[in-house]
Amino acid sequence: MLSRSSAVSSKLRDRVLVIAPHGSYRTAPFIQAAKQLNIDVLIASQGEHSIVSEYVQGLHIDFKNEEQAIETILTEAKKHSFCGIIGTDDTTTELAAFVAEKLSLPHNEPQAVKIAQRKDLSRLSLKTSDVKIPEFDLLSTIKPVLEQNIKVSFPAVIKPVALSASRGVIRVNNSEELEQAVERVTQMLSAELHLQDEVKNILLLEEFIPGKEVAIEGMLHQGKLDVLAIFDKPDPLNGPFFEETYYITPTSYSEKIQQEIKQTILKSCQAYGLKEGPIHAECRINENGVWILEVAARTIGGLCGRLLSLGTGYSLEELVLLHAMGKRVEIKTVKSSELGLGVLMIPIPKAGILKRVEGLLAAQRIPHINEVSIEVRDGYELVPLPEGNSYLGFIFAEAPTVKEAEQALRDAHDCLNIVIAPLWKISNSVIAME
Repeated sequence: MLSRSSAVSSKLRDRVLVIAPHGSYRTAPFIQAAKQLNIDVLIASQGEHSIVSEYVQGLHIDFKNEEQAIETILTEAKKHSFCGIIGTDDTTTELAAFVAEKLSLPHNEPQAVKIAQRKDLSRLSLKTSDVKIPEFDLLSTIKPVLEQNIKVSFPAVIKPVALSASRGVIRVNNSEELEQAVERVTQMLSAELHLQDEVKNILLLEEFIPGKEVAIEGMLHQGKLDVLAIFDKPDPLNGPFFEETYYITPTSYSEKIQQEIKQTILKSCQAYGLKEGPIHAECRINENGVWILEVAARTIGGLCGRLLSLGTGYSLEELVLLHAMGKRVEIKTVKSSELGLGVLMIPIPKAGILKRVEGLLAAQRIPHINEVSIEVRDGYELVPLPEGNSYLGFIFAEAPTVKEAEQALRDAHDCLNIVIAPLWKISNSVIAME
């Protein structure tokens, strides 16, 4: 990537702005994709003290001051124009939409992006649409639970309205568990300094929907949805927490169910007002049909985008970059891979300090395993769900069938021994072990 000074003088190369929170794991794939497409990318973040050069050399903005952030970006655009704007994560997509709107670049309406970010707003948007959603209530964190008018039946699921990756999502089976879960989630939200009180004070309580779960990656073009991949989640996700682990593709569902999934997501996007760019959706499927859990106006998290078989010759991030620049890649038919592809997002088994991960070589020798990647360094604190927001790492598999890919992931995971030391904290001159 060119430095900012040389990029400004280079009028022949297109330039895209990628707005990313500091440390986002989605940033590096976009940088690599820009290199593949021979375009310049500038990172806008709060990462002026980062050790990553792209953050240090990028545009430094204050996400808490949206008006000033927009002004800073527009000033930079006058020096050297942008041909596309991308928000990598839920915390940056709305800002990206505002900037793209100001610069007349492909974008969603900012309000539509906000609805997709907020679980309360998205549920209210879908309430009158032709989409299956669970019964829900909105609870206040500043009023006693038992004093609120709750209509949802148990079992139910409590969720923060502005967090992703299953953080703070807890199944509750009765009123006592609900009170305990609300207290736990409220305490967790109090530590989220980037969240406004508006979203800290609301929780979504919704009916638990039984069934199998799938994740969907897609791309919107002027309101038309191209489904890029459907990932099966073979493990049951019944709570009390909802940590995602295995993603397997191509899906085992019939063409009829796949079309129902697509139509459900498209109707949800229409209800939100989303028309452009990447979407990541989660659905549950049971005998009553396809139920929408969420639709986010961003790409899939982690390294899972590697599994996409697009049939276009482009990576997911390359497609997103090209779309942001108004250069649509026509996807007439998405070719399902003839191979079974899978990823395991390695779960964190318990809280503590990571000492080491044993068995890596054995895991990598399992037939059909492509890579075992540990993303957390030794000595770092591990925090499991529902408070945690990361995985230990990823295992990738490629096999002749989806069943073989899934089994390879399970066998590789069985090889790993994750050694975790207790976390000791000093409080009021007393050493306490967590």
